[in-house]
Amino acid sequence: MPRTVIAIGGNSLIPDASHVTVQDQYAAAAETDDHIASLVQDGWDVAISHGNGPQVGFILRRSELASNELHEIPLDYCGADTQGAIGYMLQQNLTNDFRQRGIHKSVATVVTQVEVARDDPAFASPSKPIGSFMDEAKAMQRHREDGWDVREDAGRGWRRVVASPAPVRIVEIDVIRRLLDAGVITIAVGGGGIPVVTNDDGDLEGVPAVIDKDLASSMLAREVGADLLLISTAVEHVALDFGRPTQRWMDRFTLDEVKHYLAEGGHFLEGSMAPKMRAVVEFLEGGGTEALITNPANLERAMAGLTGTRIVK
Repeated sequence: MPRTVIAIGGNSLIPDASHVTVQDQYAAAAETDDHIASLVQDGWDVAISHGNGPQVGFILRRSELASNELHEIPLDYCGADTQGAIGYMLQQNLTNDFRQRGIHKSVATVVTQVEVARDDPAFASPSKPIGSFMDEAKAMQRHREDGWDVREDAGRGWRRVVASPAPVRIVEIDVIRRLLDAGVITIAVGGGGIPVVTNDDGDLEGVPAVIDKDLASSMLAREVGADLLLISTAVEHVALDFGRPTQRWMDRFTLDEVKHYLAEGGHFLEGSMAPKMRAVVEFLEGGGTEALITNPANLERAMAGLTGTRIVK
């Protein structure tokens, strides 16, 4: 069976600012899962990864509001919490879809650790904003008392920033492979994985960091021998010169073209499409056949070659 890793953006579970509750996210997951079930019905072997940025933000905000009564939640535990919760939504909806369609498949979520290097340069230059906005006085207090790195964020207030190191190893990869080889639709590497390092004793321990979901999904796709990396995001196509008068939607790129545009800079936005395109490059250079980027509603049409942006060698 052909195998694909489908990377779902965390924001795709939150359609807009008016639909952010758990029930809203469950409904959004149900819509995305319906499209994924169609791919499974068409004969695809599927692993699913997902983002978790908004969901981690919600957990951190609840933790901050309750800090006068309860302990605050460390960032790596936030990642574990969201892997479980989002995995639950995805796997329950898929299980229901499979029953309704007569598909005899099981679904499982693997709480996944992803190892990063202790000496990754990102730890010296934290850059990923997380959590709530604060005024400067509160930010400086958290910096003094809790060791937080804080930064003013585009005139909107101060926020905590953490490192975004590169993924080095998916700790549970053997389990994930076994599940996929047994025909189980497997949800893994949620939010880029729970970031861990190997300490001086050789043991794993969590670190306060955020791993890019698309880079971790690319690694997952390479490690499980996926034919296709399918990135589900907010737009139907990838654009060149996004947001400029010269913006144009693209149906297809070659690997060399993507590398050229990334090197040239300015074509793909950082924090949005640029890391996705880097993930595609790593996947194709690491043995993958092709990548596809589109929005959840168009997964089937994109797989049929009717829409989306396809990147090939």
